[in-house]
Amino acid sequence: MSGHSKWATTKHKKAVIDARRAKAFAKYIKVIEVSARIGGADLSGNPALADAVHKAKKNSVPGDNIDRAIKRGAGLTGDAVEYTNIVYEAYGPNGVALMIECLTDNKNRAAAEVRTALNRNGGTLGEQGSVAYNFNRKGVITVPAEGTTEDDVLMAVLDAGAEEVVPTPNGEAFEIITEASELVAARTALVDAGIDYDSAEAEMVPNLKVEIDADTARKVFRLIDALEDSDDVQNVYSNFDLSPEVQAELESDD
Repeated sequence: MSGHSKWATTKHKKAVIDARRAKAFAKYIKVIEVSARIGGADLSGNPALADAVHKAKKNSVPGDNIDRAIKRGAGLTGDAVEYTNIVYEAYGPNGVALMIECLTDNKNRAAAEVRTALNRNGGTLGEQGSVAYNFNRKGVITVPAEGTTEDDVLMAVLDAGAEEVVPTPNGEAFEIITEASELVAARTALVDAGIDYDSAEAEMVPNLKVEIDADTARKVFRLIDALEDSDDVQNVYSNFDLSPEVQAELESDD
């Protein structure tokens, strides 16, 4: 399992997401607001906003909520909120590296909640640069496997900046990795080829991964769940990797 995919393909994580749908909706809305503020309300001229809206719709965020967020972010309603992006570097159980992205209107609250989640779940806050050197910002596009093949996806994006196409561990999707600057081109190539995608985002992808056992994985999951309980934490990326055997053991937990 790829650490940068935020283990979204495990049944464990799906159950967590289902239980926190309202919280997830709020995070999607926040990204839409910020994207609209930066690039305007026109989806055709604002790729970041277009991708944020696409992801929100894929995750069943109501259209009225999306429309209000676009208008609010673009300053069309007069009640926009100023958000600050903060990235914390940290270590989880057994030295697993974490990059924690926050989008917040209160930096002190965000810092306190991140520290509390780390301290209570076997994590520690790292110095600036202690973890970031092992991560690069890449474009990551997730394509559902149903109705398409890895070859179909590869052929669609091969000339559009794709570095690799890899299946997720459970075989339910493919991940396309690109340079962050090539994300829009690869996403456009998919659309032109008639291939649907679930999400297209710039993510922090580890250069080197560390394989962990099931016990460590459970501890890391608990820590990430605690971090994501914060409304200010938008994304958490890690460098852990799971063998098929560990993946199967974790699946059996559910």
